Amino acid sequence: MTDTFVAIVDPVVLQKVFGPSDEYLRVIRRAFGVQVSIDQTDILIRGEPEPVRKAGLLFEQLQRFVQRNGELASEDLQRAISEITHGDEITYAKPLEVYGAKRVRPKTAGQARYVEMLRRREIVICTGPAGTGKTYLAVARAVEALRSEGIKKIVLVRPAVEAGESLGFLPGDLHAKINPYLRPLFDALGEMIDRDMLRRSMEEDRIEVIPLAYMRGRTLNNAYIILDEAQNTTTAQMKMFLTRMGFGSRIAVCGDTTQIDLPTHKRSGLVDALVRLKGIEGIGTIRLGAADIVRHNLVQQIVNAYEQTGRVVFDHPREPEEQSETTQSETIHSHTTFPYQSEENL
Repeated sequence: MTDTFVAIVDPVVLQKVFGPSDEYLRVIRRAFGVQVSIDQTDILIRGEPEPVRKAGLLFEQLQRFVQRNGELASEDLQRAISEITHGDEITYAKPLEVYGAKRVRPKTAGQARYVEMLRRREIVICTGPAGTGKTYLAVARAVEALRSEGIKKIVLVRPAVEAGESLGFLPGDLHAKINPYLRPLFDALGEMIDRDMLRRSMEEDRIEVIPLAYMRGRTLNNAYIILDEAQNTTTAQMKMFLTRMGFGSRIAVCGDTTQIDLPTHKRSGLVDALVRLKGIEGIGTIRLGAADIVRHNLVQQIVNAYEQTGRVVFDHPREPEEQSETTQSETIHSHTTFPYQSEENL
């Protein structure tokens, strides 16, 4: 058995670290299998040497986290335990302040780095599998900027590319035809802004949700522009989108390079941009992974299974499909082959 002491920075800070009715303290005890007690000036931790060391580091960093952020949520605690367990420093990311009293918090270390990058860089390119919060966090950051940072407009953009199957001719007017492609963006907005305010903002042209084709010829100043499903843009479309950026604007590009629905002879504009724009100051790139998935826990296992197998082997040959037209970088992980991509070709 080993003992270690961690100095108490402030009793109020310690109370927040321990959580309501010592809930967080019980979580920490179970996570590391240690005994924890306090005296006037120190936290006493007792247990096996390595768990004691990690728990001591956790308490030190959690106190700094509370001093910096003013509070500690359960999501912050779980992320901190995961990071300490894997030998990482706790990442600091202030919650994203959206409308009302709602706050959007990054739930993983990768998400926290992503949020901080969105705050620092003018253009951010984020790749990763489904469920990692690429678009959701970008939308929350845009709403925060619209609310308090001089951004005058949010523009949410998506290419109208079908996910591997043809939907045929959709009925209705233009809005009805494009709405299925843009629905995920409306869903994210609906969780951050109440329905009446969202409707007013769209009527006043402060929030715009449009297909990518409608960006051509525009220059957007003081706008937060988000491109979702960017893996389904061509190189020419990506260039067109990025050059819409005007003064005072910011851009977030989100996509999953393993879910490209373009014809096989078309190079993804997202894959191309990751390579072509590498090293340009002001452009940040980040890759979120399976550890950042915050959907149902089965989603993480599904993504891992597909990443491990790489390429599916079919028992029967498929019928041939008709081919028709339809900063400084911080971390780059991208894939270039279709339909399952490999980093080796970058």
